[in-house]
Amino acid sequence: MRTATYFFIFLNLSLAVFEEPAVYPLPFLVTSLVEVLCLLVFFGRLTHFAKVTLRNVFWKDTKNICIMVAILLSLTDLTICGVLRMYNVRSIRWSRIVRPIFLINFAESRQIRRAFRSIRNTLPEITYVFLLFMFSLLMFSLMALKLFGERNLQTAEGLPYFKNYLEIVFDLYVLVTTANSPDVMMPAFDFSSWYALFFIAFVIVNTYIFMSLFLAVVYNNYKKHLKVMFGGVNCN
Repeated sequence: MRTATYFFIFLNLSLAVFEEPAVYPLPFLVTSLVEVLCLLVFFGRLTHFAKVTLRNVFWKDTKNICIMVAILLSLTDLTICGVLRMYNVRSIRWSRIVRPIFLINFAESRQIRRAFRSIRNTLPEITYVFLLFMFSLLMFSLMALKLFGERNLQTAEGLPYFKNYLEIVFDLYVLVTTANSPDVMMPAFDFSSWYALFFIAFVIVNTYIFMSLFLAVVYNNYKKHLKVMFGGVNCN
């Protein structure tokens, strides 16, 4: 039963690869039938739980309620999407976001729930570091707007460079990952090589300091909660 449950959970999650927009698109009817099959299996597994547990215990378990709600939302979304397709109206499968609920809430996923619970308990404690990082990002974006916004610079595509504050925030957020480096700084560097100091300072503060600090806080707090959950077992 555990293997079958995991198989259909994996099958249900993997539908995102084949549903529009998809990497390997399949007809809507095929993905719908597969999803209905998975939901029927989940409903059958839930019915089995209801048969072997006391009624008041079953209905007090929030995991069972979450699974039932997820099944209902998935069927509702699938029905609406199918009806709209009959009238050639495009729609978005919003119920995809509830599919991980099946992975977390079935009884077979006890270890996954423990890991998820540790992550959930860690989130409040890393909020302060995240807020500091966002404050730094917003301040650097404001400085970039003041430095480059009035220079009438253009990107390689001929678009205005660092004119819109929200676009600057997004570009510098991407720069934290160095994914758009050095393209994002080249218009300013071509105007004056001294402007490279701004981006060097940004990368040092946000990529090398804040990201390292963020990773350390996440790791230490996650390890602490995991150790408490397993009764003081060494989690190194």
